[in-house]
Amino acid sequence: MAPPPRVCVTGGGGFIASWLVKLLLSRGYAVHATLRDPGNPKNAHLKELDKAPENLRLFKADVLDYDTLTPAVEGCEGVFHLATPVPEDEIVDPESQVLDTAVKGTLNVLKVCSAAKVQKLVVMSSNAAVDFNPNWPQDIIKDESCWSDKEFCKENGDWYSVAKIMAEQAALEYADKNGLNVVTLCPPLVFGPLLQPTVNTSSKFLIYVIKEIAAMLFLNALQLFNQNLHPRADSSQSIEALM
Repeated sequence: MAPPPRVCVTGGGGFIASWLVKLLLSRGYAVHATLRDPGNPKNAHLKELDKAPENLRLFKADVLDYDTLTPAVEGCEGVFHLATPVPEDEIVDPESQVLDTAVKGTLNVLKVCSAAKVQKLVVMSSNAAVDFNPNWPQDIIKDESCWSDKEFCKENGDWYSVAKIMAEQAALEYADKNGLNVVTLCPPLVFGPLLQPTVNTSSKFLIYVIKEIAAMLFLNALQLFNQNLHPRADSSQSIEALM
């Protein structure tokens, strides 16, 4: 019997990544999941997934450390890059703490994939890299040619969006120059059931909005909801799109 196809998921303990790992295992893949700390209890749910004992391996790796990524990617025909570097200290210098690390982490993954001759890399970006462009004509559908305005985002202190723009652009530029098969996906806020024991960012935001609605019942609650949570997607739709 032929061995199962092998893929790697960076940041495997995250909200979307956990569901992706679960789906990959259910479809017969052998999965390498990278984690900054595989022994952390917040990642224990991965070991409980169906088929995890025989087809899931956890690797201690950091996308900012090239050498730690190599063992996880070796032997994989595909890689899903979902990990995002998280600053350990208070953000006082966004350029170096947020932007540089986002680009470096993404490029490290791409370089490891090139060296390992990975057939395909899927990079999880965000609609934050697309939506925030005040000059984009309202009657024209946004496509691959549309990017959020970096300067506009910087002026508003939206360093997350700037990081997503720069990381995705760096990935596409590297892929074009080096012949690596790369696809980027830009989902909106993603909601759904949690596999991990911790509450993820989008769920925290949903809780915040619900509390705001409860505190402002005299206003148009539906309008407030749509203003804060549009666009949005179900987790199952996002995982299928990654596949």
